[in-house]
Amino acid sequence: MEEKVTTTNIIFYVRRFDPEKDASPRQEQYTVPVEKGMTVLDGLHYIKQTQDASLGFRFSCRMGVCGSCGMMINGKPGLACNTQILDVTQSALTVAPLPNFNLIRDLAPDLVPMFGVHQNIQPYIQRSDTAEREDPSMEYFQTPHQLEEYLQFTYCIKCGCCMAACPTMATDREYLGPMPLTQIYRYNTDSRDDAGDVRKKFVSESHGVFNCHYAGECSAACPKGVDPARAIQLMKKDLVLGYFGLAKHGKCAHLHKKPDKASWKAKIEVPAHTVGK
Repeated sequence: MEEKVTTTNIIFYVRRFDPEKDASPRQEQYTVPVEKGMTVLDGLHYIKQTQDASLGFRFSCRMGVCGSCGMMINGKPGLACNTQILDVTQSALTVAPLPNFNLIRDLAPDLVPMFGVHQNIQPYIQRSDTAEREDPSMEYFQTPHQLEEYLQFTYCIKCGCCMAACPTMATDREYLGPMPLTQIYRYNTDSRDDAGDVRKKFVSESHGVFNCHYAGECSAACPKGVDPARAIQLMKKDLVLGYFGLAKHGKCAHLHKKPDKASWKAKIEVPAHTVGK
């Protein structure tokens, strides 16, 4: 016997605003028949397909991986694809764009400045042995414990929810923000990287890590459990210890020694073009 599918009519209150056309934001109301398992993103697609094709929002993977669909859902930052409607309401749902960002249109914030800061922190492993970095011959040695020290902070999907929840970002748009600061700590803690001094100088300046008031809202908002507040406080600790000459500087990871009598597969040559012209 097939299970009967029941639907619940949920009222969506959606913030609408096009900076190029509208004088001020407005709230529009839509009724969405919701079945169990439907996400907020599903509801927005229903509205766009059946009621208002002009509604603007951003999405991509629909699996909580890309971070594209971050928005305010009933007053809290979250991923629309990862939030089931009936888990948060049985009657009405308010949807708005992430605050602390400029707005492109409707529910799509402009994340370009955040990615600009992220790019400036040089979010990749850097080493003085540039020849090995550019043409790797072996892997760098790293223990499981060294991996655990930064692994949690690699789960960031750059959705901007932490930036939207941050009260410091609300009052200081030049503040680096919890996402970039967390990634600075992630790479500075990686034993394979030796560019920590450059990044520490960057975060020690005005609008940097010490502007954090430790409200903890960034960690509460993170959909992946990254805990940016923890990373920022650990970085503050490292910086203070460094000022007093008490920081412990471990050696940068060395190349893993090739095991004796080990056999290696032949190197696979990379094709000149992987996508047709």
